[in-house]
Amino acid sequence: MTTTRVDLGTVRAALALAARAPSVHNSQPWRWRVGDDRVDLYADLTRWLPLTDTDGRDLVLSCGAALHHLQVALRALEVPATVVRLPDPERPDLLATVRLGVADTGSSPADERSEVDAASAVTGRRTDRRRYTDWPVPAEHLADLAARAAERGALLRVVPEGRALRTLALAVRAAAAEHAAVPGYDTELALWSGLQSSEDGVPVSAVPVPGDTEGGVPPRHFAAGEMAEGGAPADGATLLVLGTSSDDRLSQLRAGEAMSAVLLRATSFGLATCPLSEPLELAGTRALVRDQVLDGTLSPQVVLRVGWAPPGEAVPESPRRPLSDQVEGLEES
Repeated sequence: MTTTRVDLGTVRAALALAARAPSVHNSQPWRWRVGDDRVDLYADLTRWLPLTDTDGRDLVLSCGAALHHLQVALRALEVPATVVRLPDPERPDLLATVRLGVADTGSSPADERSEVDAASAVTGRRTDRRRYTDWPVPAEHLADLAARAAERGALLRVVPEGRALRTLALAVRAAAAEHAAVPGYDTELALWSGLQSSEDGVPVSAVPVPGDTEGGVPPRHFAAGEMAEGGAPADGATLLVLGTSSDDRLSQLRAGEAMSAVLLRATSFGLATCPLSEPLELAGTRALVRDQVLDGTLSPQVVLRVGWAPPGEAVPESPRRPLSDQVEGLEES
């Protein structure tokens, strides 16, 4: 086994890309610790949203996305790395250890090429909450997205028109109503959205002006937005559900990695994307999606909207915390 020494400047560049990963409410709930030959990923429980994400599913999913972004960045920088997930049962907040300079014998050249290509999509990906046009997403694109999820141990299912799509919309509305009845939920949501200037949270510039949507799956009700919709009254997005065979912490972490891979690939196709987690944050609506949208065959982890964005102004980049607030051990001697 060959080990390559990796300089801190390269690690810093990789972590800067990892920091652009999507996360629930743009909470960026991760913490990195850099050692001589490793980077450890921790769940940052100080950034957990307990009323939105009671059992921490979204937190782990978000950290999984950051972990995949880091892998993409390291491969683009030609740094071999091996990932050990959940390395210490006695430390549940330690989600992964990335050993630097040690090649992962389980990855193939094809995997590496696809992730190097994905690196160029990291800076271009946005969460686009607007209604999309009714231009269809080509079947070959959807098949490619499913292949990216499968490489990460997850399955991606298209939600067909008809009963399944109506049930998903029902689950979204039911979850929103249940959340609205939770004391303090509206306050937590307001603290993390509708922001004019911040290093985290969902800014007003990334939230469409509230309005009626004909049919389809309604968005989460964030604080008042200022982005113009620009699309048709009916959302033309294709809805996808990312699921796993199990629903333990490892499955949730891997689902976050798969979500990242799908979103980056979709971005490389020029597609707009938006993760939807609200219907899966509550046990009742999650069971509804599992049983009546996925026919009981998978544990749903996240819903994804994909499609073609309306013409006009691009979605602005959401803010990110400085690396100094996310990473320990980057100080050079």
